[in-house]
Amino acid sequence: MSRVALITGGQQGIGLGIATALAGAGWTVALAAERPEDDPSVSAALGTLPGARYFRHDLTDIAAAPALVEHVEAALGPLTTFVSNAGVPALSRGDMLDMAADSFDLVMGVNLRGGFFLAQAVARHMLAAPAADYRAMIFVTSVSAELVSVERAEYCISKAAASMMTRLYAARLAPHGIGVFELRPGIIRTAMTEGVAAKYDARIAGGLVPAGRWGAPADIGATVLPLAEGAMAFSTGAVIPVDGGLLLHRL
Repeated sequence: MSRVALITGGQQGIGLGIATALAGAGWTVALAAERPEDDPSVSAALGTLPGARYFRHDLTDIAAAPALVEHVEAALGPLTTFVSNAGVPALSRGDMLDMAADSFDLVMGVNLRGGFFLAQAVARHMLAAPAADYRAMIFVTSVSAELVSVERAEYCISKAAASMMTRLYAARLAPHGIGVFELRPGIIRTAMTEGVAAKYDARIAGGLVPAGRWGAPADIGATVLPLAEGAMAFSTGAVIPVDGGLLLHRL
């Protein structure tokens, strides 16, 4: 039976790193994002992922979540892996006392609300179908679920809430043999971090990350693979930092 993975935001950055790892290990990959199919990032991703399919989906459109899952499964077969990866940053960084409601609503709408209801639709389908393979749901949060950044408070709040969301899904789905995991990437070199690259280059050189380097999307993909394969099935609910030691408490 084919192993099928749905990855939100899988056309670029961390999501593409995950898609590449799964496709390389034999998964059939479905990518979902709100961009049109002729977007250069979508075309480039599909060109590097054999057999991958793209499904346009806006995470803030909660009513469309069940249809997305139905379309993916009709085209590719039952989902065995779901990776909730898509996310957006704050509209602008600045004093949290000046935060605008539209930035808060956007970040929470995508990173939390949209992620929750798509996961809900996936879980319902997984529970309704007989399981021939191990199944997993993986939520990509951030070290910002724990570390405080007052200049992007809405992002931190969304990731902390998504961490609890992961634990809730883990508890709900564990009796059915579906593993649920949280990944907390650290400072990863992607398009989202290009605007602050110089700042983090200096901080990494100064010892911020014990590993002494930026993370790469491939680092996240390599971590997802054993989770999707079931190698850590009895660790369901685990929070896994992928941050080069950034979250280590040091004196």
